[in-house]
Amino acid sequence: MHHLLETWFNWVLTGGYAGIVVLMAMESSIFPVPSEIVIPPAAFLAAQGKLSFWGVVLAGTVGSYLGAAITYWASRLIGRPLIVKYGHYVLLTPKKLESAEHFLARYEAGGVFFARLLPVVRHLISIPAGIVRMNFGVFSVVTIAGSALWCWILAYLGDKAYRVEPQLLTSPEALEHFIRQQSRGILLVIALFAALYMLALRLMKPRSRE
Repeated sequence: MHHLLETWFNWVLTGGYAGIVVLMAMESSIFPVPSEIVIPPAAFLAAQGKLSFWGVVLAGTVGSYLGAAITYWASRLIGRPLIVKYGHYVLLTPKKLESAEHFLARYEAGGVFFARLLPVVRHLISIPAGIVRMNFGVFSVVTIAGSALWCWILAYLGDKAYRVEPQLLTSPEALEHFIRQQSRGILLVIALFAALYMLALRLMKPRSRE
């Protein structure tokens, strides 16, 4: 586990800010890369002085916006029929699309902002926004705001991990100590992400008709 962690952190460091932008752009597209494995390691490296904390947040936000904007315009130009017909080739099923459409119809611009904080919806919400031709200026503002907040939260977690255990990458014993010492906090974060996942699924369900 320590070797895998060290290898991944080295990859993030090698990619630098450009790598963060690319990975986070993928995170906001139909080829999602979990932001949870991109921003915290980058922030940990920033705490070591190898990157900048705010540089990591900015790169993550820029990447998220680029991925979301590309997905928005692609969906707007392609249209719903083609997305429904060919979406399954990129694991975008009609059911997923319908769920994202229900979410956008229910929460509109505020929903796009909130979606940036939720798993499942995060990489899907740009598609219905493009299909319904949501005002791109409004879409951009709420996407950037939500992405910046999410990247800051993840960067804070990575920075905090370094403050607690600076030797996390250089010593397997330090990693073991960190996991044991922070077991409650780690479980709390996992529970929080699980709760966000369940909340996203619930919010994506269409309203029941009375």
